[in-house]
Amino acid sequence: MTKAVIPAAGLGTRFLPATKATPKEMLPVVDKPAIEYVVEEAVAAGLTDVLMITGRNKRPLEDHFDRAYELEEKLAAKGDQEALSRVRASSDLATMHYVRQGDPRGLGHAVLCAAQHVGNQPFAVLLGDDMIDPRDPLLAPMMEAQQRLGGSVIALMEVPRESIGLYGCAAVAPIDDPGGVVRVTDLVEKPDPSVAPSNLAIIGRYVLEPAIFAVLRRTPPGRGGEIQLTDALRSLAIGDGGGPVHAVVFRGRRYDTGDRGDYLRTIVRLACERQDLGPEFRSWLTEFVKNEMNAS
Repeated sequence: MTKAVIPAAGLGTRFLPATKATPKEMLPVVDKPAIEYVVEEAVAAGLTDVLMITGRNKRPLEDHFDRAYELEEKLAAKGDQEALSRVRASSDLATMHYVRQGDPRGLGHAVLCAAQHVGNQPFAVLLGDDMIDPRDPLLAPMMEAQQRLGGSVIALMEVPRESIGLYGCAAVAPIDDPGGVVRVTDLVEKPDPSVAPSNLAIIGRYVLEPAIFAVLRRTPPGRGGEIQLTDALRSLAIGDGGGPVHAVVFRGRRYDTGDRGDYLRTIVRLACERQDLGPEFRSWLTEFVKNEMNAS
């Protein structure tokens, strides 16, 4: 398995007006755009061929992962090797490819746009809104589960029951697997919490068999009038051809950069943990919080 697909055609309306002319995936998390963390995760798992599904106004994504010769020449002339290495890091990460989605017809349609590039091999899908802490690997265990058990593998995470309506939700059954992988028996997109089959939410990592493409082609528009990847995976899970669907339940650190509050918390958390920024930033933050509490 060498290929990763990253859907990046969304409009980023929750971050307007910042995303009026800037792709939401390019919003910085400390000093790197969010999308670069996601590509780094794919590469760390051994996926070196990355296809981004883009749309209009997404050209900055391509520019970011391309060489910036004029900037590199200026940094080299100044002898600023540290900045030069940071600039080159994104263009040296992986072999990057791009295809436009055209009509924004949902995540399922975005994945279907990758069919020609992926071919007849299992592949990973990483959503740009989800950042997984590199200290808590998720993609590699999912890839191992797919190779061991076949079919497709999704990532699940326990969420408060009252929040499950914000996610796709899975019903699961245990299997005899040394890695703790479970079998998915049903999937529901954004259910009412009162009737949800569990509190296990689908998060933005998938390892998929190419059989998903045939299912997506015959999947009608679902919630929101869009072709939902969850609906296609449900067809596989209930036995509509294409092999079983398994799940890895993730209990590590995940950052939701698609939510404004979580985006800000992610920046603060990662900045605090940086050796070059953390000590001074934590000191300021401690004083700031103390003053805010005293003022209230």
